[in-house]
Amino acid sequence: MRPSLINRRGFMQVGALALGGVTLSDVLALRAANNQALKDTSVIMLYQHGGASHFETWDLKPNAPSEMRSQFSSIATNVPGIDICEHFPLQAKLADKFSLIRSMHHDVDIHSDGGVIALTGKRPAKLDPTSQSKSDHPDFGHIASHVLGFTKSGMPPYVTLPQRPYMTRPTYLGLHHSSFEVTDPSKPNYQTPQLRLAAGRNSQSLLERKGLLSRLDTLRRDIDIRGELAGVDEFRQLAYQMLASPTAAAAFNIEQEPLEVRKRYGLNTWGQSCLLARRLAEAHVPVINIYCNTPLSGPQHTNWDDHAGNAGREGHFAKFMRTRLPFLDQCLSALISDIYERNLDRKIMVCVVGEFGRTPKIRKGTPNNSVGRDHWPQAYTALVSGGGMRMGQIIGATNSKGEYPTQRPTTPQDLLATIYRHLGIDYRATISDYFGRPVHILPQGHPIGELL
Repeated sequence: MRPSLINRRGFMQVGALALGGVTLSDVLALRAANNQALKDTSVIMLYQHGGASHFETWDLKPNAPSEMRSQFSSIATNVPGIDICEHFPLQAKLADKFSLIRSMHHDVDIHSDGGVIALTGKRPAKLDPTSQSKSDHPDFGHIASHVLGFTKSGMPPYVTLPQRPYMTRPTYLGLHHSSFEVTDPSKPNYQTPQLRLAAGRNSQSLLERKGLLSRLDTLRRDIDIRGELAGVDEFRQLAYQMLASPTAAAAFNIEQEPLEVRKRYGLNTWGQSCLLARRLAEAHVPVINIYCNTPLSGPQHTNWDDHAGNAGREGHFAKFMRTRLPFLDQCLSALISDIYERNLDRKIMVCVVGEFGRTPKIRKGTPNNSVGRDHWPQAYTALVSGGGMRMGQIIGATNSKGEYPTQRPTTPQDLLATIYRHLGIDYRATISDYFGRPVHILPQGHPIGELL
């Protein structure tokens, strides 16, 4: 019997899957050339979009001049010698379960290009001061998709939530290695759009979508000029299998968590994203990248780009950080605690990092004599937890004014090499670009030995 014509609602629903850069065939394909056994490890990254101030988080410099030192007091943790921001009281109880890398640095002070370096390990050939540039190389999640492919349970290898990092793309790996993008799990009646037909509840509708997807993919093949759709057809059936996978549906269903657990993480974007990330890691998703922009909507909730007067922010940047930091403290401490309580601390590595830090000197600006810190890639801090690594330590140090590393300078490439090592990916290997030329996964960098 011939399937009925798909109605407008069906077209709009499949459009969310197929027309927004996220077709099932594109996003959920498995690369044929890699048949190696999957190392059952995961990385959860909290990407601090905007660039968090190291002075107001994990490297406070209380003895620096008044125009430089942190706007907050430091507090002791459960590890002697590790002091952190007063707005991190929950983390202070868990310092034995994380390590701080206080000597992160590079030399690009632009959001998009700094993000490209942080997530791909490759410096853009041409910098874009408008922060609109896109990467020429895939990020670490795209690489994981390429190397590791689908899990045995049919889960995608790379998930981003509640949105993708805007500056990276799979490039020469092909669109089928794009991240599986999940919307904000804290929203009422959250449901992953890609899984609305999971478990084959409506086989007729599934057939309609399958037919439409085939036509849409044919169209995309016709206009593809760079080979980014290569390999899609061969694995189309895997996409349909995941669409109907009860395992995937269960993993993405955050409402299966008890309310007290959801409250422990925080009933906000960051909290529920961290909780969903833990569920996905348990379900064997190798890479989950949480784009930590703002925890809630509203003018009092801002991202980490704490310029004086950025985006019309009035007043002192400390007031925005005072609002923002407790959200990070709650979700991060809940995630770390949960991982250790569930004995997942060898399987799951947590990493918190942005594209750069903030200037040592505080600056006044407009409007209304607002106060803030500008971009500063010369020094910043990353936090890592779990992964079977050595915790409860500080790696590297900056000078007395937080301007630059004085001990153990560490690069984004070093951090990425550590991530790849945890995932079982040879960061020294090469992959082929559009023209078949070998490109190193990382051009430089080594795993951080103090963590291993």
